[in-house]
Amino acid sequence: MKTLIVYAHPEPDSLNGSLKDLAVSTLEGAGHEVRVSDLYAMNWKAAVDAADYGPDASSPLKVALDSGRAFESGRLTPDVRAEQEKLLWADTIVFQFPLWWYTMPAILKGWVDRVFTYRFAYGVGVHDETRYGERFGEGTLAGRKALLSVTVGGPASHYEARGINGPIDDLLFPVHHGILYYPGIESLPPFVLYGSDRMTPERYEEAAEAWRERLLTLDSTDPIPYRRQNFGDYELPSLHLRPGLEPKGRTGFALHLRDA
Repeated sequence: MKTLIVYAHPEPDSLNGSLKDLAVSTLEGAGHEVRVSDLYAMNWKAAVDAADYGPDASSPLKVALDSGRAFESGRLTPDVRAEQEKLLWADTIVFQFPLWWYTMPAILKGWVDRVFTYRFAYGVGVHDETRYGERFGEGTLAGRKALLSVTVGGPASHYEARGINGPIDDLLFPVHHGILYYPGIESLPPFVLYGSDRMTPERYEEAAEAWRERLLTLDSTDPIPYRRQNFGDYELPSLHLRPGLEPKGRTGFALHLRDA
């Protein structure tokens, strides 16, 4: 297995840093190939601008079309091209980050904004009366799996169905479904460490053992069963879920999960 770890935390000696290092040693110890994109160490540029697209940038800037032209011409900046090549190389992508303000750190969102360009991660496939492009289960990155490893400051009870912060699955839906599944990457159930601001050495040992177990079962873990766009579950052109497919009592984001 070839694994890319995309790591986003500014402190190498943080809990996130320890989990990243443990992932590298565990996977390499099991005979897997591992590459790491340490975004803070790379001084990753998070903001999209015209410089990303060189001579393919228009004025005024049109981010989608310009990024697509630069991708197809091979004139994206070297840092973006390198990350796209890593994604194409990988079988599995592990994202290691803290949950900040209910989402990923800005530097990681900036990695997505710049690397997931038009004609690479979106805007691919046929758009007609029967298909709306190759996305949500298809696309350039189909056949790959991803795992979010997320540290959360608050206790688990705050992120349950009746918790004040909302269910963790809902908070991560924009990443799992909107960022990863859109270009075809299937997400595994996330690895979430709650109460990370109060981590004791004893709790860390338990968490580290659980993390090792998750890493060593990546191949055998079933992904989150999202519905595929072009396989009959959605009407065109509305892309509404077809009547009768919603399980009783299921609403919101959970509508987009297939039955087991």
